Amino acid sequence: MQQNEQQQNQLNIELSEDMAEGTYSNLAIITHSNAEFIVDFINVMPGSPKAKVKSRIVLTPQHAKRLMKALVDNVKKFEQVNGIIKDVEPVSLPMQFGGPAAQA
Repeated sequence: MQQNEQQQNQLNIELSEDMAEGTYSNLAIITHSNAEFIVDFINVMPGSPKAKVKSRIVLTPQHAKRLMKALVDNVKKFEQVNGIIKDVEPVSLPMQFGGPAAQA
């Protein structure tokens, strides 16, 4: 690919100040249908019986798989530099969110 073609294929991504701050999440609930994956990012406070969804991302199955591969690749790279990430005890949720669910 020539340099001119590379410049045409570049994507200019804008990141606003508000979005750059990010949103903290320590729980993700994943549900899916035959057409989409829904990832709800939640911040669970210790001792609190309630938690609110802070962000919801809806993905096509193809994008969900690409995200999974990108996360696996980035975790491997992180661990090569910083050491193995220790997995903590799985979080058990006493509530049912409906639909096929997984947690991460």
